Amino acid sequence: MCLAIPGRVISLEGDRAKVDFGGVRREINISLVDASIGDYVIVHAGFAIELLDQGEAEKTLELIREIAMAG
Repeated sequence: MCLAIPGRVISLEGDRAKVDFGGVRREINISLVDASIGDYVIVHAGFAIELLDQGEAEKTLELIREIAMAG
């Protein structure tokens, strides 16, 4: 099973971006998408693979938080 997580782009430098995943920040590769600061992206294995609507990203992040709290 593969897991892709939504995150918000907070900075860009070439093909690299810092992405915030609800408080956890990581550097990822954005060469596969045309992302801007503030955009939400789906990240898998260190690569942004798709742009995501803010509402959908927030719903998904909330579900992930709920699952984490239940476990």
